[in-house]
Amino acid sequence: MIEDILPAGVVAVDTFDDPPDATLLPEEEQFVAKAVEKRRREFTTARHCARAALGRLGRPPAPILSGRMNEPLWPAGIVGTITHCAGYRGVVIAEQSVITTVGIDAEPNEPLTGGVLESVALPDERVHVSELLESRPEIRWDRMLFCAKEAVYKAWFPLAKRWLDFEDAVITLRPGPAGPQTGTFDARLLVVGPRVGGRRLTGFTGRWMVDHGLILTAIVVPAVVASRQDDDRIATGRH
Repeated sequence: MIEDILPAGVVAVDTFDDPPDATLLPEEEQFVAKAVEKRRREFTTARHCARAALGRLGRPPAPILSGRMNEPLWPAGIVGTITHCAGYRGVVIAEQSVITTVGIDAEPNEPLTGGVLESVALPDERVHVSELLESRPEIRWDRMLFCAKEAVYKAWFPLAKRWLDFEDAVITLRPGPAGPQTGTFDARLLVVGPRVGGRRLTGFTGRWMVDHGLILTAIVVPAVVASRQDDDRIATGRH
């Protein structure tokens, strides 16, 4: 499903359930050896999807280990990201020569529980979300904001190799036409970003969609964009 908001050059594999034939490689077992069953299923299905995606790129199966911040560690030359929530698991990968970084996230199209919005949103963002909820109440914009910030972090970390708090980026959600539940969003960094392609990273542009009761967000930074000397804002390859 998430491929609908992705540009050319990336491979997406997602699923709404946990395939019974999904298994882990021996090297991956250590990361869920003491995990509860729910976490183990998420982890296993995500790795199953990752190996399917590697196969579509002509790559052999490989263990996808976890780094110090639980980020997936991809084979050399591969850029990728993973998301999972209740009823959904998704993986997006690409060759590093094509994509500089990618971040995706999935959330249920349901309200955030009490107090979460205040924890993740800046004051202006809370006003922004409130206005969107009044005009398009069928979309849970509070959850959308959270989902976009998660995608921002996943795109940020491989470039910066450091933490990014929720308040370190301000999100502007941009609805699409009244019918289709798709649109875009901008993320403006409020902290100094790493240098990418000779320029300082100041933000991202992403896309979102709502379907099957889910909110999906995606940021993809093409390598050709990241190498331009005159680009401050890093954008997706398709709008």
